[in-house]
Amino acid sequence: MKTDELITALSMNVEPVNRRLVNRSVGIALAVGTAVAIGVTLVALGLRADLATPRAVIFLFLKLLFAIGTVGAASVYLARLARPGGERRVSSGLAALPFLAILLLAGVSLGQAPSSHWDKMVMGNDWLECLVSIPVIAVVPFAVVIWAVRRAAPTNLVHTGAFSGLVAGGISAVAYALHCTDDSLPFVALWYGGTIVLCTLAGAILGPRLLRW
Repeated sequence: MKTDELITALSMNVEPVNRRLVNRSVGIALAVGTAVAIGVTLVALGLRADLATPRAVIFLFLKLLFAIGTVGAASVYLARLARPGGERRVSSGLAALPFLAILLLAGVSLGQAPSSHWDKMVMGNDWLECLVSIPVIAVVPFAVVIWAVRRAAPTNLVHTGAFSGLVAGGISAVAYALHCTDDSLPFVALWYGGTIVLCTLAGAILGPRLLRW
């Protein structure tokens, strides 16, 4: 059989890919990963005890807004990256917006406070717990997201792995926020944002190995 005939034969009766299946798989992975992350956080660390106070509720809302915004923006691009050639439709600008917003708010917060308070605002009481907890909690969401993306056919494995890590880190930050009592925007910008970036870098490194097909 000649090459042209082989190509013609392979192209006959080809059904279009159902893009909704990819979105559905990613959506299910996000739901499962979030449920597991929240469950692990509540069992291992517990829910913060001061949620009856307005300050705690406000800062929990801000933390969740940052983390959920990160997950929402990254998941849109992740669903695109999961498809062959999807990297051509991806720009990191939207995914960076939550980080730029929290950095701006952190800068305003520091500018309005005396410089003697800056160290406390940035480091908080539990920076080490945050540094360890968010990447650890992100392990299961990352595994679930990678499983969902592998069912598609990503072609840029580094970018897909990075966005998988970004999504997992954001999910983990959502869960950890339910426990964290460090209520400072500079703390959130540095330790939440920094650990999510670490998860993103880890995803970029692991992506080519885990997503190879």
